[in-house]
Amino acid sequence: MSSIKKIKVGKKYISALSMKLCSKNLVLLRANKGYVMCGYLNLAAAEKFKDVAIKITGVSTIKDALSTKVFACTASAKRLGIRKGQPIKEVLKIIA
Repeated sequence: MSSIKKIKVGKKYISALSMKLCSKNLVLLRANKGYVMCGYLNLAAAEKFKDVAIKITGVSTIKDALSTKVFACTASAKRLGIRKGQPIKEVLKIIA
């Protein structure tokens, strides 16, 4: 089962996806400048492509993702001021 939603962040919108893969959910929040992804994210690959990518862990729903904090992020995300432990709602304002 999957869920796709549009979420308002300030005056902009992001796309939010939750999709069941085998035993766990993949959760992705896609914004204009980058994305937030659950533990399925391969930071090494995101780094290679110079993506603004933020990794979160311990989430299984879009609601969980919106309520958590940054676990890790790429150098491109750090250049935008994103840091480990930052609330995702703050991050979305930066990358929206």
